[in-house]
Amino acid sequence: MSVISDPTVLDGQSRSPGTYEIEDLLELAERDDLAEAAVEEPEGADQLVQLQAKVALLEAQTALRAAGPQTRRLVRGRYRSVGGESQLELRVDVDGFRPAMRVSGDFFQTSGTTTGYVGSFVLDAPTVSSTPGVVRIEGTARFSLPVAARHVRVAIPRASGPSHGPVSATVHFSAAGGAPTATYLCGFVSPHFRSIKLEQDSVAGTVPFIEYNTGSLPQPPSSPTRTLTLPKAFEEAGIEVQLAGTSNTVPVGTAGTDAKWDEAELHNAMVNHFSLWRDAPLWQAWLLVATSFVQQGVRGVMFDAAGSFQRQGYAVFHDAIQGQDPATQRAQLRTYVHELGHAFNLLHSWDKNFADPPQPLGPNGGLGDLSWMNYTWKFQPPPPAAGGDAAYWAAFPFQFTDNELVHLRHGFFRDVVMGGNPFGVGAAEVDPELFGDPVTDHSGLTLELRSARSFAYGQPVVVELKLSSPDRRGRVTHDRLGPTDGFVTIAVRTPSGQVRTYRPPLVRCLEDNVQTRVVTEENAVYKSAYIGYGRDGLYFEQPGRYQLRAQYVASDGSRVLSDVRHLTVRTPRTDADEHVAELMMGDQQGTLFYLLGSSAESLTDGNDALQEVIERYGDHPLAVYPRLVKGVNASRDFKYLTADRNLYTVQADPQESIQHLDSVVEASTGEDGVDNLTLNWVMRRRARMEARTGDLGRAIRSLDGMATFFRDTKGLREPVVRGIAAQAEQTKERIAGENR
Repeated sequence: MSVISDPTVLDGQSRSPGTYEIEDLLELAERDDLAEAAVEEPEGADQLVQLQAKVALLEAQTALRAAGPQTRRLVRGRYRSVGGESQLELRVDVDGFRPAMRVSGDFFQTSGTTTGYVGSFVLDAPTVSSTPGVVRIEGTARFSLPVAARHVRVAIPRASGPSHGPVSATVHFSAAGGAPTATYLCGFVSPHFRSIKLEQDSVAGTVPFIEYNTGSLPQPPSSPTRTLTLPKAFEEAGIEVQLAGTSNTVPVGTAGTDAKWDEAELHNAMVNHFSLWRDAPLWQAWLLVATSFVQQGVRGVMFDAAGSFQRQGYAVFHDAIQGQDPATQRAQLRTYVHELGHAFNLLHSWDKNFADPPQPLGPNGGLGDLSWMNYTWKFQPPPPAAGGDAAYWAAFPFQFTDNELVHLRHGFFRDVVMGGNPFGVGAAEVDPELFGDPVTDHSGLTLELRSARSFAYGQPVVVELKLSSPDRRGRVTHDRLGPTDGFVTIAVRTPSGQVRTYRPPLVRCLEDNVQTRVVTEENAVYKSAYIGYGRDGLYFEQPGRYQLRAQYVASDGSRVLSDVRHLTVRTPRTDADEHVAELMMGDQQGTLFYLLGSSAESLTDGNDALQEVIERYGDHPLAVYPRLVKGVNASRDFKYLTADRNLYTVQADPQESIQHLDSVVEASTGEDGVDNLTLNWVMRRRARMEARTGDLGRAIRSLDGMATFFRDTKGLREPVVRGIAAQAEQTKERIAGENR
């Protein structure tokens, strides 16, 4: 397809100085002066444009004559041009419910029977004027692509009366308000600014949410009582959600009614089961109402946040949100809207400054936002105002914030459309000092970011996060330290000087308010995180020196920074080093390292590459990581949702899992191998597999020896060793429950 470099300059549709403007005809229409309007047509004008002008004139006259003194209709909504190689989809948002006072549009080009996206524009602060019959909108817009004509002028006949719909909008583009270089005549399409198709499926035994009456429980006096469904909530934001495809109930088959879903299973289910799914930017999404997630406390997840075409699939978890009482139905509505908001590329309220372009944070660093995208338990206006779940619902008007409305209605096409830009759009460039130090910090919390000093080329980069407090009395906050949980952000400066923000492939929405008292070593919170692969692909794909810094958002909104961490990715020394690195680097391999394995067919090439490392380079130091992936994947049942809507389980292989995990432990006794937090988890996972084979005694011996191993072999301090011993005892209790 040929590319139009500048859709604001089009041959055959431009105007010369002194010729008529369609707006002039509309003014004449207001005066009902058809004869004078006819005289205004210039000789030699393009015949198509003459015809368009006549149509606009007659539409305006007909509406004005028939309506008489009735109330004028709104001009807000979506318009689209037809004909020609270049088309414009226009959004006018200057009147009606919660007007954002903006005009925006997307350009498309048709070549033969195919149509492709060209670029977008937004007019953020237009000048709006109106007469009884015409609304004029004018100003200088920002564009997603380089253009010569940034001045935009829109004229829309304002039809009157309920029986007359809006008529065509005429859009001129020009340089600094001069003669138009391109003109589009856009017919009215819809009162909605955007429209998506939503396909919803549910696992047998779950009950999908239908509707909630906002008057069922106390609400703000300013919020009208109405019945809200998922489509209705978005309709109030100006977005049409059409339920499309076939809504199917997925039989559980051999998976069991209490089966827990993980990210790999959800993505595999979407690829096989979403009838509208395509690897392309399209206005369509898939919702699965599943049973429960592998991590406790997760109500929903936007799991399709990796690869080239993201944000097409999300899930809600019935076991965490089920119930028919008003409070539960209200919470279900918020979860459904919240997760679909992520599919539109809306971030959590406290994360919006990491969007691209960055969005302003609301009150108290975003935690004070009364929005679908905030957590109810996380809601905290500036002190001393009360926060928490009760305060949120007492003030929440069941709507998006003004800035969120602007994104939904007027964000550039690829920033909003499902399958377009990655979630968060690559993150904005952060401060050159990797967030920059706060002027004051009275949080009483300390965040440490740890890692190895150097990594081999291709080695998965894993960091350790530690949250503690120098105050011996401790500080109460949440213990969500994983980047996937949404409260920790890690900035990475590459050897070339580019600063990127690590963004994990998955967005989990945690609705439980788990608080902990953080003190010194005895009660510090630790978390291991793989940051080598995320929504933007590979983050450490070139040798050299990197700088890292982490930021943690505490319960009260405080933003706690770690020190800057330096690490080096070493250049391969041998051909074997280089080949192993090539086998371990790629989107599929990165996804497998993030998920710690998957049986999804869509990741077959990645699994084959990791298997080749084990078979051909089994003695290489980096082979420990493919063995970790294979060992963990063999330790779990994998639910497989087929294209013909059958759900079955690929059973775990405990013996294969033990074999691989034994190798991981052996390779990690010295300085090489996996980090200590991962090793701790691997040893407990291996013990569960040992018990699953029937060797309960071996499992208990493995767990009993963990404290001694980490004290004597790894040299960890006694407070940390006591924590490991407590985790081993908890695993014993879990094994006892699993083997009754």
